[in-house]
Amino acid sequence: MNLRSLFIVTAVFISLLGNLASAQEMTGLKIMELVEENQRATSDSAFNRMQLSTCRFGIKESRITCAERPRIKSLESVGKNFGDDGKDTKSVTIVLEPAAERGVGMLSYAYDDTQRDNETWLYLSALGRVKRIASGNSDDDSEPASVFGSEFTTEDTDTGKLEEYEIRVLEETTEGGREVWKIELIPNAERARKSRYSKTINYVDKERFIVLRVEMFDQYDNEIKRLLASRVELVNGTWMARSLTMMNLVSNRLSNMAFLEIHTDIAVEDEFLTTRTLTDVAFRETELEKLRQQVD
Repeated sequence: MNLRSLFIVTAVFISLLGNLASAQEMTGLKIMELVEENQRATSDSAFNRMQLSTCRFGIKESRITCAERPRIKSLESVGKNFGDDGKDTKSVTIVLEPAAERGVGMLSYAYDDTQRDNETWLYLSALGRVKRIASGNSDDDSEPASVFGSEFTTEDTDTGKLEEYEIRVLEETTEGGREVWKIELIPNAERARKSRYSKTINYVDKERFIVLRVEMFDQYDNEIKRLLASRVELVNGTWMARSLTMMNLVSNRLSNMAFLEIHTDIAVEDEFLTTRTLTDVAFRETELEKLRQQVD
């Protein structure tokens, strides 16, 4: 073998070793960390307008369709990352329509630290009071709350605390024509006491690091809910799904969260992300108008 051939063989060998090392380093935990990093990028200094639709569903001509007229709600949501490493998120979502529910709001604090429980407050305008929703630390209060009467729950929208799960890559497959990792998350004993799921299986796009499908199982290993993501677009340099559909396979009901407008790099005051926004109508409307002026 001449010197040039030796160089070529050596280069190919080094390249193969590098690719192998890269593949070995891409563990289930690392993949899910990149997914959450993506999610945090879309929630930082963000102002979104959404439409939440809920209905009973059926299958018609191999397609999932509403079997009744859906209940539709218009929402505005504001989010901001905080904490020393920017891995915690505060967000508030307000109902605009229907008129009977205008002003109903939800404030959420999601902490990455496993020593801090996530916090959620729900404001019901008809009652005129704020209800703090427990994160679930006993058999009595572990049932997650529905998000505005939909099939999404506060647990489904939680982020962070990946250390509370055993995470492993089951296989590499495809989903919706995309190459994905199929990743299983099983909660540890502490997390299991706060969760209605015995495990979840996530289908993560290998190129865009976004979850395209999630299957959620009960303690008897029955799939009880399924999340489908679609209309994936690049928004300010970050991939995100503009449509999320949560299917409840027990009740045969589904909810779709459609992101009509997505705005990031918005100036959000810290005080807006407090319970004052839920209860002080004048303050809320004044601050929301400031945010609207930044995007309209």
